[in-house]
Amino acid sequence: MLVLRELTDADVDPVAALHVRAWQAGYAGIVPADVLDALDPADFAQRRRALPAPPGARTLVAEDDGVIVGFVSFGPYLVNDTPEFDAAIGQVYAIYVEPGRWRGGAGRELITAARAGLTAAGARELRLWVLADNQRARRFYEHAGLSYDGTDDFFTPQGSTTPLAEVRYAAPLAG
Repeated sequence: MLVLRELTDADVDPVAALHVRAWQAGYAGIVPADVLDALDPADFAQRRRALPAPPGARTLVAEDDGVIVGFVSFGPYLVNDTPEFDAAIGQVYAIYVEPGRWRGGAGRELITAARAGLTAAGARELRLWVLADNQRARRFYEHAGLSYDGTDDFFTPQGSTTPLAEVRYAAPLAG
């Protein structure tokens, strides 16, 4: 049975390993292969431990029989890549599910929990960024009630010099 709960310190390493596996599977053919091949779970874990979370941010993990199968990180919206946040707008910073569990319901439960958490925190809208070429993720977000809001940007993965097009998805939150 799938259980959602807050991330603990003991979860950081398994979440980082899942994060890398999901990147390597989900971004194959989108992110340069040399960048995906160089991903290291220890680096992901170190960054999670070292970088302070935005004020009011949360990470939930999805656990099935004691094994973490997904996670979602969410909180106030990061304003135009500045160090400022807008709490009236919520953002999903990251949502990843173990590739072997895609289409199994964990992602749906995680995005639903993020929406509920952001609504409870007073956010009126949910936003997130997705790579423009990531059609699987875009379909997932559209099925979850989000839509492309016409805002585009570029994202350059760490370890790469290749900027990748990204698009913003949004949905109103019940207030």
